[in-house]
Amino acid sequence: MKSILGIGNALTDILAVLPDDTLLKTFHLPKGSMQHVDMETGDKIWSALKPLGVHYVAGGSAANTITCTSIFGMQSSFIGKIGDDELGLLFKSDQEQYGIRTRLLTGSHSSGRSMVFVSGGNAERTFAVYLGAALDLVPEDLKPEWFEGNDYFHIEGYLVQNQELIRRAVELAHAAGCIISIDMASYNVVESNDAFLHDIVEKYVNIVFANETEARAFTKMRDPRASLQAISELCDIAVVKVGKDGSWVRSGAEEHYIEPWPAETIDATGAGDTYAAGFLYAHSLGMPLEVCGQVGSIIAAKVVEVIGTKVDVPRWRDAKLQIRALMSKYM
Repeated sequence: MKSILGIGNALTDILAVLPDDTLLKTFHLPKGSMQHVDMETGDKIWSALKPLGVHYVAGGSAANTITCTSIFGMQSSFIGKIGDDELGLLFKSDQEQYGIRTRLLTGSHSSGRSMVFVSGGNAERTFAVYLGAALDLVPEDLKPEWFEGNDYFHIEGYLVQNQELIRRAVELAHAAGCIISIDMASYNVVESNDAFLHDIVEKYVNIVFANETEARAFTKMRDPRASLQAISELCDIAVVKVGKDGSWVRSGAEEHYIEPWPAETIDATGAGDTYAAGFLYAHSLGMPLEVCGQVGSIIAAKVVEVIGTKVDVPRWRDAKLQIRALMSKYM
């Protein structure tokens, strides 16, 4: 089994299902966006969410992906930074529970947290993120030996605002011979880091994951298939996810539409992260491009049926049976 290393913001997700949009308006959070907040605002939002009943889950986009690849059986490692506090301990113990080799450093600030508002009939997510110690991760923290021996290196798009860190990371991963993948993460992050993202995708990245709005922000094209083609011209494999309508995958002239796997959606948090994990797992086994997309679709359908980013044991069991059946003809 091949190995994967991820890098991202070590965050604890604090999830709440909203009865209406009142809190979003109170804190000036556009629905569907990801907004960074300072510690004071973050504390106010946290206090406002508690009466609604919240779920605490170790998260962060790349960490979610790496957790899933570890459950699939890939040797999985994660680079991040936490605070010396309760949320940091929760994050570290969660990773160790799933067999992840942690490269977690301790920063001077409190641990980062992502407050996730789930609203509307389509379970749309709005994020208010206090990065805290995650921002303390700097290029000098990265060690070449962490990258050596890994087959894949996965980056979350939320981290690209720390451009010097990401450039150093992709240089080390490239030197180590890793297949490099990136999840674009958020349309507003893409818009504010457009030139930098284009530069590293063209020079270093092999696999790009983007949803419809991220792909549009990156390519300036409204049609998902046009965006898919434009992205595929910059890297080896492009993936554009179109939510409940499925996804498109393309490599060179090969293109496939991937049907969404049936699901009873209650919370879309983590769907993209788990899709990436399923895709990379299948890719590591040498599966055809279409099958990689289908494996991603299967596991993404499981996570949207639960609150938060952690698929429960019965759903994991079902997913593995379905994936095994799908891949059996290619093994």
